[in-house]
Amino acid sequence: MKNLILTIFLTLISGPVLAATPNIILMMGDDHGWEETGYNGHPYVKTPVLDEMARSGLCFNRFYAAHPTCSPTRASFLTGRHPVRMGTFAPGWSMRPEEITIANILEKAGYYCAHFGKWHVGAVKSDSPLSPLAMGFHECLSHDNFFEIDASFSRNGASPKLFKGESSEVLIDEAIDSILRSQQSRRPFFQIIWFGSPHEPYRGLSEDLRLYDALPKKYTKLVRLTSNKTGEPTKRPQGDVLRERYAEITAMDRAIGKLRDHLAKTGLSDNTFLFYCGDNGTSPESALGFPHRDAKGSIYEGGTLVPGLLEWPARIKQPRTTNVRASTSDLLPTVASVSGQDLPDRPLDGIDLSPVIDGTMTVRSSPICFWKFNLASTDSTDPYIEPTLQQGTTPLVKKQHGKLTRDFKNFHHPRIEPHDFLGSRAIIENDMKLIIQEKKNGTTLIELFDLKNDPSETRNLFQEYEDKAQRLKRSLHTWQTSVLKSLTGDDYTTQ
Repeated sequence: MKNLILTIFLTLISGPVLAATPNIILMMGDDHGWEETGYNGHPYVKTPVLDEMARSGLCFNRFYAAHPTCSPTRASFLTGRHPVRMGTFAPGWSMRPEEITIANILEKAGYYCAHFGKWHVGAVKSDSPLSPLAMGFHECLSHDNFFEIDASFSRNGASPKLFKGESSEVLIDEAIDSILRSQQSRRPFFQIIWFGSPHEPYRGLSEDLRLYDALPKKYTKLVRLTSNKTGEPTKRPQGDVLRERYAEITAMDRAIGKLRDHLAKTGLSDNTFLFYCGDNGTSPESALGFPHRDAKGSIYEGGTLVPGLLEWPARIKQPRTTNVRASTSDLLPTVASVSGQDLPDRPLDGIDLSPVIDGTMTVRSSPICFWKFNLASTDSTDPYIEPTLQQGTTPLVKKQHGKLTRDFKNFHHPRIEPHDFLGSRAIIENDMKLIIQEKKNGTTLIELFDLKNDPSETRNLFQEYEDKAQRLKRSLHTWQTSVLKSLTGDDYTTQ
């Protein structure tokens, strides 16, 4: 109560200082796919807070993670650049210290910058050149990877400590405390809150689990995930897994509601840019197969479409829904624009979504490209960062190489080879999506889909519109060439 009274007082006396620029909070769920929300019509999962955000703010019908897996998407979220540009090829591949993050930009604008939750683009310990503090944040309570109930976090790079409780609520409580500190310093706040939910392995509170006791009995197939007891792979009936997963989503939703309530009670809601999305599509063991094709790890829509919601009452005065396609790479250019800051002088893959926020953009101005880099072509053995600095410290349930933590890697890539262009890749221009994938039998599959009329990607139009497909193929190759130049470090040497 004392903190709440102090926050209200500080808000009242500091209005002219904080009104010039919006406070900014960017939230992201872990493995939370587009369909797993009430407002998008999921038959079971309960997300009343996200549903209210969809009704009251700007709802992106077509918001994409820049990559179908987590570390790469997080790199795009922070930098506005495709993850291959910085060698963040897959989960466990780090960013590079020369990258410019949203926090670097907002720090210069006078924001108090904080990170809470999953990091997963480098080690969070204090001597890591990629910790949140090294990448522009003033404070952090962070984890190298994902976490469950009663999680351990590193505060400002220190040794991890246990934080009892439901992890989403723990993060929100920390975020609220940080807002108070920013108010005391009379600075606008910028926060990134990356939840550990609903990534497997799953653990739900009893009150949330009870909400899903009556799931249909048809979900009996055995699915593969991690055992909370052993940290090793196991198989369990899908219905039991879904019950626990949906409980995690509901708990995360409730925590977001606690943050929204705090902003409302303290008079901060009106000029706070509050955003939520997922980092990739629903994980395979939990995907129900509708309404989009495939799941996490795939460049089909089911692997990259995620919830996308924005509230900012001072600027979004009427609830709206947009079909403009947007991406996590768009966050940096958008945040730079709304805070009045210049963009980094290097190639970006995102665009400024301010015209979408204002309702003046109805069609995206440039394509969105996706690329799962072919890891078989990464023959470099020259680490970009000293390996000891890439070792994680925060524990988690899932074992990897016999360890209950996560390490990272990144390598120098001094030259571009023809095989570097391989890997599953796609380009979306307006409603047309071209996908190119090398198959195990040595053939190449090229598909063209009309996402407006075929959002499930069931009808390949390549033969009917080969000229259009070939034009998109050339555009995609040109974009890949730019990305590979960045991968060699070209962007850093020209600064």
